[in-house]
Amino acid sequence: QVQLVESGGGLVQTGGSLRLSCAASGRAFSSYTMGWFRQAPGKEREFVAAITRYSSTYYADSVKGRFTISRDNAKNTLYLQMNNLKPEDTAVYYCAADYQYRTGALRAGDMDYWGQGTQVTVSS
Repeated sequence: QVQLVESGGGLVQTGGSLRLSCAASGRAFSSYTMGWFRQAPGKEREFVAAITRYSSTYYADSVKGRFTISRDNAKNTLYLQMNNLKPEDTAVYYCAADYQYRTGALRAGDMDYWGQGTQVTVSS
């Protein structure tokens, strides 16, 4: 019953910024734990950031201080503001939703719904 659609990816130079958006359908968006994951070529999908129904946030060490996750429940939208981008941030970024209430870093296998992903490429 939940569909997620990412947008905002693209090409950016090292040090630049992008804001990703995830538009969600479904009536229970405000109750879901939401997260961003990314997957680079040849690598496993990894956790990037999470936000709970109470707006507590959690980040992977690799993005702390550079990325900010937020949600607008009135708009059923999840965001990821990415600043000071680095080439190692290059990946397909996925929005994901979990019906369960969770805190801390999320595991990909625990997520119930996924978007199709949006490509982020950071050039040097």
